Amino acid sequence: MLTGLPWNLVGYGLLATLPLMQLAALFGVYALSLLAVILFASPLAIFAPRDSRLGGGRGAVALACAFLLLLGVGYVWGKRRLAGAPEESTDTRLRIVQADIDQANKWRPENAAPIFNEYIDLSKSAGGTRGLQGVNLVIWPETAVPFLLADSPDALAAIGELLPEGASLLVGSARLIETRDESGAIDERRVYNSLLVIDDKANVVSVYDKIHLVPFGEYLPFQDLLESLGFMQMTGVRGGFSAGSGPRILTVPRAPQASPLICYEIIFPDAIMVPGERTGWLLNITNDAWFGTSAGPYQHFQQARIRAVEQGLPLVRAANTGISAIVDPYGRIVAELGLGERGVVDGLLPQALKPTLFVRHGPKVELSVLALALLSWFAYRVQRFA
Repeated sequence: MLTGLPWNLVGYGLLATLPLMQLAALFGVYALSLLAVILFASPLAIFAPRDSRLGGGRGAVALACAFLLLLGVGYVWGKRRLAGAPEESTDTRLRIVQADIDQANKWRPENAAPIFNEYIDLSKSAGGTRGLQGVNLVIWPETAVPFLLADSPDALAAIGELLPEGASLLVGSARLIETRDESGAIDERRVYNSLLVIDDKANVVSVYDKIHLVPFGEYLPFQDLLESLGFMQMTGVRGGFSAGSGPRILTVPRAPQASPLICYEIIFPDAIMVPGERTGWLLNITNDAWFGTSAGPYQHFQQARIRAVEQGLPLVRAANTGISAIVDPYGRIVAELGLGERGVVDGLLPQALKPTLFVRHGPKVELSVLALALLSWFAYRVQRFA
């Protein structure tokens, strides 16, 4: 419903440690969620009353032991996979900027210029005397600046002055598109939650518009009815954001092609890649300031790490208030800036792996596990009413 919300699935509990996280490369979190339910519930079958036909006896003990053995085998396999995993990088040097802007102050008009200047100063001063020397990509988070960046010539000019030759800025910003009728009057206005690629000449060379919008946050379901009753989505944009089309591949100068994912788009395992295509990395820009200092930012980051393992691709994550990080295709954190911290993350983009089993056969694996569960349920029903 409402594009779905696969947040904090049961399978993430199974993938909490780095060795077990490697199982995501084989099965993906959907299939592992079902396996996790069976695994975690199987010991309880030992204590089920015999006349309930839910378990009990030696069979239940054998089943629980078998699943625990499989869990141990999975852990050992994950350890061995990590032990043989090289730490390889590309020659693309990144700088992720985390300005830690308070959500309560961000959208006040008088704060627009100071916030933009904060990002500019942090981007160039964090490297000390070297500044941005040697940096290929500067990355700012989702809706980093509280104005329409693509329609702000002065801001674009400042970005052009900031970037060294050949470098680019990847930045989240709202984007306005207007269509006009034959008389020149505005016929339609659409606002997108977008990711812009801006080069050192201050040109917007590539754009990605967010596909999965947050219900009630970025758009209103049954919009006409709810707006007539006085409701508005949390973003405060009249009419809400419009959804883009995709997924798509983002071409980035001096870097491998990227799979762009804005905010919680990273939690949709089967909807982050163009079918039949493969990129060199996952780029996730987000604003987790809505969560405050709750468990939310940590859950979001953990889910993003598991996408990297599933896809066998490095993850680069820029968050307004944290957690910003560079993660390799094994889920290992290469560099990180914690929640509520102000600063930058510098590092090289890790090397991608070959397509994982999940990438090659993900839907088949998920359907196979679902079929196994349905067959087990059917067998139980037949036994119960026999």
